[in-house]
Amino acid sequence: MLKVVFFASLREELATRELQLRLHQPLTVAELKQQLALTSPVWQRQLCQRQILQAVNQQLVGLDHLLQQGDEVAFFPMVTGG
Repeated sequence: MLKVVFFASLREELATRELQLRLHQPLTVAELKQQLALTSPVWQRQLCQRQILQAVNQQLVGLDHLLQQGDEVAFFPMVTGG
């Protein structure tokens, strides 16, 4: 299983804290985001049109990172300060 978690305003907008997904084939983070974006227009807007960061197993990764069974993927919005 692949554990997908959402943080901060992203979690609120998606109304989802966590998903458990079965990984049927190797996927990159980008491919996972594309699949999740098909859930609804809100998911597409939040995952594809916002600048968000992603981590796998608590390490920041790029969109080309290849996911494996048992990974935890976290998505969270970029935070700006002032």
